[in-house]
Amino acid sequence: MTSALPRTEEEAAAELARLAEQIAYHNRRYHADDAPEISDAAFDALMQRNAAIEAEYPALVRADSPSRKVGAAPAGHLSKVAHARPMFSLDNGFADADVTDFLGRVRRFLNLAEDAAIALTAEPKIDGLSCSLRYERGTLVQALTRGDGQVGEDVTANARTIGSDVPHAIAGAPDIFEVRGEIYMAKADFTALNARLLAEAEAAGKEARQFANPRNAAAGSLRQKDASITASRPLRFLAWGWGETSDLPGETQTEVIAAIRTMGFPVSDLFAGPLDLAAALAQYRMIEAQRADLPFDIDGVVYKIDRLDWQARLGFVGRAPRWGLAHKFPAERAQTTLRAIDIQVGRTGKLTPVARLEPVTVGGVVVTNATLHNADEIARLGVRPGDRVMLQRAGDVIPQIVENLTIDEDRPAYAFPDHCPRCGSEAVAEEGEVDVRCTGGLICPAQRLERLKHFVSRGALDIEGLGEKTLVEFLDLGWIAEPADIFRLAAHRDALLGREGWQEKSVDALLAAIEAKRAPDAARLLFGLGIRHIGAITARDLLKRYTTLDALKALADEVIALRDGAPAVIGESDAKHRARLDKAVAEHIGVENVGGAVGQALADFFHEPHNRAVWDDLLAEVAPPPFVVETRESEVSGKTLVFTGSMETLSRDEAKAQAESLGARVAGSVSAKTDLVIAGPGAGSKLKKAAELEIRVISEAEWAEIVATAK
Repeated sequence: MTSALPRTEEEAAAELARLAEQIAYHNRRYHADDAPEISDAAFDALMQRNAAIEAEYPALVRADSPSRKVGAAPAGHLSKVAHARPMFSLDNGFADADVTDFLGRVRRFLNLAEDAAIALTAEPKIDGLSCSLRYERGTLVQALTRGDGQVGEDVTANARTIGSDVPHAIAGAPDIFEVRGEIYMAKADFTALNARLLAEAEAAGKEARQFANPRNAAAGSLRQKDASITASRPLRFLAWGWGETSDLPGETQTEVIAAIRTMGFPVSDLFAGPLDLAAALAQYRMIEAQRADLPFDIDGVVYKIDRLDWQARLGFVGRAPRWGLAHKFPAERAQTTLRAIDIQVGRTGKLTPVARLEPVTVGGVVVTNATLHNADEIARLGVRPGDRVMLQRAGDVIPQIVENLTIDEDRPAYAFPDHCPRCGSEAVAEEGEVDVRCTGGLICPAQRLERLKHFVSRGALDIEGLGEKTLVEFLDLGWIAEPADIFRLAAHRDALLGREGWQEKSVDALLAAIEAKRAPDAARLLFGLGIRHIGAITARDLLKRYTTLDALKALADEVIALRDGAPAVIGESDAKHRARLDKAVAEHIGVENVGGAVGQALADFFHEPHNRAVWDDLLAEVAPPPFVVETRESEVSGKTLVFTGSMETLSRDEAKAQAESLGARVAGSVSAKTDLVIAGPGAGSKLKKAAELEIRVISEAEWAEIVATAK
């Protein structure tokens, strides 16, 4: 049972914002803290809901969309090291149809016939901690965790203690060879470890610290500061792929995995390939049937395109490779009691109801909270404190209440608050929106703190030392209220030195960290302002085109003028008027993947005098340099391209990826802003318009030459 997709763009944008925040939180808990609060299936359901809404409303895809991210940035005592090749995760499928769709996308991208044979590999998706083992001339020199996919943690000393699963030396490998796989703890070993920890604690008269599940045990054991502790834990390694390599010992996934097994690395006995679709699905059913009896936890089956030359062409999109898919197992359910409904206020003022639950274990994970989305969802479910409810660990936003088992009991309905619980300001839903928002703005403590936390967060300005506790202290003292105030904190240095917990070293370190951000990355600064619909990726997309923040401010004024001058259409509904205006705004902006909702949000921000004051005040304190994106140099760098007609040797997606790698922008229509048109067979109206505008037109072969000769 799943909820329908949002009915309007406003509802969709609001839910995508909530999903981005929730998924980012659970990513940190899983990847950085090794302390997940929800199951893998629950997290997958969040991602599935996000993907479904993005597919329905592509113009609303956020810059900080979870679909474009991997894991969480590593944090803690271990050294941070960049991966030689990104260590991305996989997109998920939850039904046989998703696997069929996956192959359809592959065929379209590679320009294959609908009946073209595609060989796959299939193997269990083990629930552990991803790790990359680097060998140089056969010797293990480095082991890194996945981290955020770009940067991992150095666990070399710890990995060396694992034993024969992680050999210190191998034979028959290329000079440089990174073996990638999963560090895990077998179910039996996990039970024995918890029993040992309990016995040791009781003997010492201390409170026992036990692990919640094998994945937590593996992650916590591998990421120890003291490698001797790791050595005392029963960790194992199972190989499933590779990273950087000076050569490949095979031309297919099957051949390279076989070579990795020959080198001495354990590979799952359930790895199979090459397989057609029917055989791959049969392998899924067989693995699912054996799931409970396997020595380790798994949550699905991974399929990969067998041909490596096809993998290379398919490449990556966002956070995942186009050539792989994780086929997850079905969800689990459990009953519990709804104790209370709490209201949380986010940085945008949105009031989010949260169900506080009687703790219940679902598939080894203890669930105590579940989001209720909004007032409409509460009304749909008819839930009230005291109700008996059914939880599901997949489907919508997870953990999710899918059914109220005591809805017929004669008790009053829950009354959603009409005032903010934090500041007492009126809480209202804008026309066409389902979400209720506090109208207090910066006078609301919840919004002010959350906005400032966002501004200094890792994805925005990343100011070291300005955590929530410090921000709360400075807010209470009245030293900060808006972002620019952060850059004036040096005026309070003497007063801060007199406060408990602050020494000269810590004060100077904080002030130095702030001063280091006087020339911030423009995209990070824009993202940090928390303008609705403008996340990290959208901020970069806008600045790729407009370069400076001054130019974006001018763009906002142009959009405001465009809106003010838009003629009314008699009989047109508000929704149609908004859609027509969004289309006009998107065309005016002229940035691929940036829709009218983004332009409207930018205009809304600058239409408010207070926001202009905040903007001007901030830019009086900082001076971000023009935004520059590193790309390969070519004759099309910085130009706007349009592809039209049929591409014979590559798909439209592959052509677009090539253009962006050369620093070009791909537009969907020909206009006076178009610099070059690449035309294939069947080109029609776009080719005709290019001729009318005297725009240069080249063939697909000429385009291939441009790509090949780029520096």
